[in-house]
Amino acid sequence: MLDISVFGRYTYLLTEVVWGTVAVLLLRRANALRKAAVTVLALYPIAYVWDRYTLAVGVFDIKLRTGIDVAGIPLEEHLFMAVVPGLVIGIHETIFGDGAANR
Repeated sequence: MLDISVFGRYTYLLTEVVWGTVAVLLLRRANALRKAAVTVLALYPIAYVWDRYTLAVGVFDIKLRTGIDVAGIPLEEHLFMAVVPGLVIGIHETIFGDGAANR
């Protein structure tokens, strides 16, 4: 398996940028950027509280990150909270969206 830890403290950020790019490309292809944005905005407060709690109680520790915290959680986690639903919606809309039958 490819070891991307060579990017050191930028490893997690790079991972989010790569998968975020995949998500955006899928969402654009499926014409679902707006759907994803609305869904991410609706989920974000829940994800933020959940993430803040799990970090506070030590469920996981993120070592390969920039060290930049925003509102009490790592910058990368904020991106993660947008990338994951964006990727899920992008895949779903690519397979089942309105334009899927026309491809």
